[in-house]
Amino acid sequence: MDKIRAGIVGLQRGNGITHSLQMHPQVEITALCDINTHRLSEIARTFSVADDHLYDNYDNFLNADLDVVVIATPIQIHAEQSIAAMESGKHVLCEQTAAYTIEDCTLLVETVNRTGLKYMMAENYTYFHYIRQWKEQVDQGKLGKIFYAEGEYIHEIVNLLIDPVTKERHWRYTRPPIYYCAHTLGPLLTLMDDRIVKATGVHSGKNIYPQEEGLGFLDMEVGLFQTEKGAVIKILRSQTAPRHHEVIFYSLYGTKGCIESGRNRTEGYGSSRGLMYIEGETSRETGAVEIDCPVVDPDAPEEARKGGHGTSELYMVNDFIGSIQNNTKPPIDVIRSIEFTIPGIIAHESAMRGGEWLDVPQFR
Repeated sequence: MDKIRAGIVGLQRGNGITHSLQMHPQVEITALCDINTHRLSEIARTFSVADDHLYDNYDNFLNADLDVVVIATPIQIHAEQSIAAMESGKHVLCEQTAAYTIEDCTLLVETVNRTGLKYMMAENYTYFHYIRQWKEQVDQGKLGKIFYAEGEYIHEIVNLLIDPVTKERHWRYTRPPIYYCAHTLGPLLTLMDDRIVKATGVHSGKNIYPQEEGLGFLDMEVGLFQTEKGAVIKILRSQTAPRHHEVIFYSLYGTKGCIESGRNRTEGYGSSRGLMYIEGETSRETGAVEIDCPVVDPDAPEEARKGGHGTSELYMVNDFIGSIQNNTKPPIDVIRSIEFTIPGIIAHESAMRGGEWLDVPQFR
């Protein structure tokens, strides 16, 4: 079988996925695109991409001889660039989130349906090793019916909102915190095999940076969601709260027990010591037992860690490439991508309208 030719646009965020693609025996990285020409040349040397396959113009990049385009540019242009890539005959692996507006979500779904090409959102946190372990336990029914879940992603990135020296405003300056909900909502909906149907939201205003106009400087934004199966999910997001180290936290409550990750980092990014209680397996007297929540799969090759985020991107890339090779639906296909994305858009709209409950558009 001929190798799948992959090109990556947006090399700052896309560098990790590029390492994982390079590991796949059936993938060849043949083109790179970035408006930062210094970064472009530097990454090209790392992955041995020829100079005549380097681009600082996206339209020219799409004319390259490619099978797959990986999109790791600012979120506002994810949908536009994904649609353009599929219109040019390329499969798409796109960084999260999938889109910035309801209209773009609709256009993205329409384009995938019309072209028949593969689209997958690169929600790598759903591939954390402990999330994959939890999925096995949930599918075995150990927690019973899940009726409540929480997710928190508190990550102070003020330097990515506004340059601390030049004061230049970057693209995240205007991004409401809850828009970036897929790292929390994606794993939870995957574990629950569910989707959001209603949403409400609230924010705490700008107490930390009251002088900044951008919505990215909201202290905290909370989304409360009702699922199709009747469960409730709470998502807490901040990109300015002074918490270090940052925290990614998940918890699930079911009729037979509960499981949660920890709030203290252990051996690396995202890893923690959590708790689990299962009726019939855990003593009520001693209570929930501590569990490891590693992001790294110990059985994965050492090289897999180069992608960052543990070994998650190795399995994510393998699933995406496998869907092309086998002509199957990607695990996070365009519909699932929208279901991980659009609740954050609706929750923010609700927050700006005083917390009114709103219906979440459905695309199935």
